Amino acid sequence: MAADPSPFRLAGAAPRPSRRAALLLAGALSLGAGFGAGLGAAIRPAAAAEGGFQSGAPSAILVDAETGTILYEKEADRPIQPASLAKVMTAAVVFDRLSTGKIKLDTEFFVSPDAWRRGGGPSGGAAMFAEVNKPVSVDNLLTGAFAIGGNDAALTLAEGVGGSESVFVRLMNETAQKIGMKNTVFRNATGFADPAQLTTARDLATLARHVIRTYPDYYPVFARPGIDWNKIRQRNRNPFLEAGIGADGLQVGWLKDVGNNALVSAIGGAHRQRLIAVILGAKTEKERLEEGKRLLDWGFQSFQQRALFSGGKEVARAKVFGGAESSVGLAARGPVFVLASRVSTERVVARVTYRGPLVAPVAKDTQVGTLTISRGQAKVLEVPLYTTADVPTGSLARRAFDGAMTLTGDGIRDMVGKVLAKLH
Repeated sequence: MAADPSPFRLAGAAPRPSRRAALLLAGALSLGAGFGAGLGAAIRPAAAAEGGFQSGAPSAILVDAETGTILYEKEADRPIQPASLAKVMTAAVVFDRLSTGKIKLDTEFFVSPDAWRRGGGPSGGAAMFAEVNKPVSVDNLLTGAFAIGGNDAALTLAEGVGGSESVFVRLMNETAQKIGMKNTVFRNATGFADPAQLTTARDLATLARHVIRTYPDYYPVFARPGIDWNKIRQRNRNPFLEAGIGADGLQVGWLKDVGNNALVSAIGGAHRQRLIAVILGAKTEKERLEEGKRLLDWGFQSFQQRALFSGGKEVARAKVFGGAESSVGLAARGPVFVLASRVSTERVVARVTYRGPLVAPVAKDTQVGTLTISRGQAKVLEVPLYTTADVPTGSLARRAFDGAMTLTGDGIRDMVGKVLAKLH
């Protein structure tokens, strides 16, 4: 069906604090559950997913990388040690320094005795086998840390970027807070066992989405085939890369008291969509691989991307107090997409909220509202809305009229209107 070009308007002339209403999107469809800041959600979906899918992993989540739509979750906020999945945050911090020019791929860092002892050959764990007190380029360290999981490479990057691992860990935690990882604390750059180092499946999906979207030039590091270093040839340790599901990152890990973890991204389906899957606490490597493949395959087969609103298209109007115009348009900066089930006929509800009335003068491109998409009690997507025009201060007569219409209260209200677009 073609999109309805008519924008919806306010239902009622004067603002009413605490008023609630909804926009019902024409066309019935079903969406995955829960999305908010980062990938958090105030409303949790039911444990069982569309079509009866259920993961056997203790904790899991499946997210559409482009829209942030959560397609499936199970115990997604359960705290767990990340194991080597912590290295994805190590990568995020290093990628940031590369993208801002603070370091370069040919920058060399020396392998400290501590990095060699705790993370290199003497440690008995995954290692690049870099030689102590020898320089290694950042480019080679990226492969060593994120393709083969070398702890010596991860520690050398941390010490080189932060001056010490402890300073680098502070950068990791600052980044986690900045991107919306609400239930994560990092204690080291490697994923070594530490009961105080905890994260969740939801937070790890948030991290993966941040890395994929923010650092597209460096993300391919995770899919490098391996490295020959110090006369030792090692292949990429991520089994998902060769599992025939379109995976191109990110990390797998294991801890004795935790189990097997995986943070995977893959491209597949008829529309070449990218999904992010997290599997935590699997009992064996085989179970981890099978559950991750099953989750991704189900996502590609069960969902398709639907366009709700085009970028910059006015989706609502917000009341303006004392302005030359009585209202101003609200729009998302880019197109709004969601992932819809191919089989369900459930309808979707959209709600626009803003703190108002706005007080003139109002500047164009000011974030003042939110478009929230829900299915039943499950929040699917939240998109910030921005003003579409400048609204200067109005005449004295206009301000006097608006003053007479003002109601008392905290100014929180919902707007109601018609559908801007119909789903195809």
